[in-house]
Amino acid sequence: MTSSQTAILGAGVMGETLLSGLVRAGRRVDHLLVGEKRAERAAELTDRYGVAVLDNVEAARRADTIALVVKPQDMADLLAEIAPVLGPGKLLVSLAAGITTAFIESCVPAGVAVVRVMPNTPALVDEGMAGISPGSSVTDDQLAEAEGLLASVGRVVRIPERQQDAVTAISGSGPAYIFYVVESMIEAGVHLGLPRTTATELVIQTLVGSAKMLRETGTHPTVLREQVTSPAGTTAAALRELEVHKVRAAFLAAMESARDRSRELAEGS
Repeated sequence: MTSSQTAILGAGVMGETLLSGLVRAGRRVDHLLVGEKRAERAAELTDRYGVAVLDNVEAARRADTIALVVKPQDMADLLAEIAPVLGPGKLLVSLAAGITTAFIESCVPAGVAVVRVMPNTPALVDEGMAGISPGSSVTDDQLAEAEGLLASVGRVVRIPERQQDAVTAISGSGPAYIFYVVESMIEAGVHLGLPRTTATELVIQTLVGSAKMLRETGTHPTVLREQVTSPAGTTAAALRELEVHKVRAAFLAAMESARDRSRELAEGS
């Protein structure tokens, strides 16, 4: 499918992230289309990437693969708009949280292939994590095509659709949890007397280094944590406070809440 046309409908942050990732990954610009109604935004994307920007219907008509990068509440209207130009052989790749493949399939002609994706914002720096799930009419080639789209901006894992709500809670919303922890550690550094710039550099590099250790060593995080924690030492004292304040339980409760909200979005669709 390397010569197929791919359309991205929705030129917001994630839509442009996918577009720029595909370009960086070597996808030919003349094989890419963008659906965008705003003239100013269309001109901006054309100037930046040299990509053809059309209305949603024309982009969907021309494309073999169509990435739906809109908010969940806008999905029904977009599907109603483009459904008349869809048919068997077309592939829809949805990046909308909580929208099921069954819902999308119910809004488009029979035989249209649908893949559901949960991406996350580190795709902006080509370090995204996406979970993808095929609908009822997806071929192996089409699933590989969807996988290739997301691989241009990070890593991809294939999962059963029933696990998408959990993926949403873990990696989809996950960057916000990490940023929240980083923010809290920086504020603690300032409270302890460090200049904010110094605290920020210390925390961010500690985060980057720790993540690299996890990825490159393959060592279980419990083992890595224990390597830092000397008996009756400073780290042990800090970890005791986190346990007293039930931070681990709070993370579990937070992710359960995110999962439940994802389910609500699916039911609302």
